[in-house]
Amino acid sequence: MAKQGAKTDRAKVNSGQDYEISHVAQKMGVSTQQVVGAKRATGSNDRKVIEQYIADKGKKK
Repeated sequence: MAKQGAKTDRAKVNSGQDYEISHVAQKMGVSTQQVVGAKRATGSNDRKVIEQYIADKGKKK
């Protein structure tokens, strides 16, 4: 088992880490609830998938 923080996967969003959710929310200009919702809607924790979902939702408005 790897030590905590020894190696992280930057392509993933860990919902257990508030700062990761906040970072994506701030980067995309949305709320943290929208990031969590996007994660649930896509069924993915891949950062690119979540960001694409949020971007696509923004275009439909």
